This record gives sequence, C-alpha cells and structure tokens, in this order.
Amino acid sequence: MICFPNAKINLGLHVVEKRGDGYHNLETVFYPIPLKDALEIVPASEFSFTQAGLALDSHPEDNLVLKALNLFRYNHDIPPLSVFLKKAIPFGAGLGGGSADAAFMLKLLNEYTSQNLSDEELEKMAVELGADCPFFIRNSPVMASGIGNIFESIALSLQGYILCIIKPNHFVSTKEAYALVKPAKPLLSLREIVQMPVKEWKNSLKNAFEPGIFQKYPVIAGIKEYLYACEAVYAAMSGSGSAVFGLFEKDVHLSFPDCYLWKGILK
Repeated sequence: MICFPNAKINLGLHVVEKRGDGYHNLETVFYPIPLKDALEIVPASEFSFTQAGLALDSHPEDNLVLKALNLFRYNHDIPPLSVFLKKAIPFGAGLGGGSADAAFMLKLLNEYTSQNLSDEELEKMAVELGADCPFFIRNSPVMASGIGNIFESIALSLQGYILCIIKPNHFVSTKEAYALVKPAKPLLSLREIVQMPVKEWKNSLKNAFEPGIFQKYPVIAGIKEYLYACEAVYAAMSGSGSAVFGLFEKDVHLSFPDCYLWKGILK
C-alpha cells in the first residue's frame, strides 16, 4: 500500500503570549498543499525501514514514520512490514513534512490492518507525535490555536493560485524562532483576515516570526522581497521557516541561487 503525505503552509502566524509552562499560545491557519512525499508499506518477514530522496539530518530511528509505526503497534497488532519513505518535502522548512509522514503512516496502518479507527481516534494518537500531526488526519484548512494543537475548520479556498516555495540552506529551529519573537495580541484575528481578498493580505496577514528571523538571516528576507518583485499576490515565511512561499495569479519563472525551489497549482 502506498500513500503520498503532503505538506502545508501557514497563512499568517500570531504568537499571542507566553504560557506559564514555557510554551506559547499562537494562532495560525494551516493550508494543505500538493508538495508530497511517498510512503509505502509491504508485507515482509521482519520490520525494516528505507528512506530515499532528500537527505535528512536525523537518525532513522528518530524518524516520525517509525515513531508512528511504534505508537500504532503499541495499541494494535501489526504483522512485519517493510516501510519505504521517499522525501520530497524539505525538512526544517516550516512545511510540516515530518508531521505529515507520521499522520499518513497512522492512516495507512489503520487501513492496512482494518482497524476502522475514526478520525477522532487517529487525531488522539497523532497528537502524541507532535502538535502539527493531527492536522494531517483530516488534511483540510483549519484555524489552529493553543500551542498549535487546537483546530477549527475554516472555509477557505486558494484553488487556482500558483504556489511557489523557495527554501534556503539555512535551518531555523523552533527554539531559535521563539527566542527571537515578541509575543503580542493581534488587533484582528486571523479568521477575519483570511476572509479578506487575497490581494489585501500583504498589508494585514503577518507571520510574527519574520522580524527576528529576517534580521538574523537576511537571505530569507531577500527571498520574500524577490517573490513580491516577481509579482506575487501574497508572500510569507511558512511557520518558523526557513521556507518562504508566494501566491501568484499567473505562471512565473523563478531562479534563486543555492535554494530549493518548488512550484504547483493549488486545488
């Protein structure tokens, strides 16, 4: 059995306040995009894991796919499998690639073993793997709050827009991003802002991580400026970065040195 875990982008991100437990309350909109990995499981005599495509900077045993497999195995019997993961979603990009792989692994195992677990049950399992993981169970636009783990469905479609993603070689850790941000309560909620026409987002839809990260990594700020210079309707860093995306109404040819580039049409 094979599936294709997709990435997401963050449409705006407000870091509202620092909590007593050291985490931060935030609000953001997760939107699924058609940049995809490939994940396959096949019957085998013993469990194994193979990863190809983009190289990762972590040990195989730390991969969220294996953590999802072990979590599912803890609750349900699974015969031995060979697991194959081909990475196309860059890591350390703010695109949720690892979270998507984990969530899709849970869904794949649910189907493979005929457990018939509900979306709610899968989401409860997914949250143990990471705050972003439950989003990919239903995989539709949501308003996220809390520490990014409380989801509300939102009516939003970017169908027909051309999405371009540029990611530099810089890695920005979540810890580093939060160390550079200044929490502040927004005047308007993201729910209100994303209902505005996309052409108005440039002046209203903000990512609170950008000021600190742009100052430390000018190349990331330069990518956003480049996307607007190429006539993006809206451009922003996704999550804590380092990928920056642009929405375009017409096709565009992009070239940015020493960066990962991807382009696709939103559905």
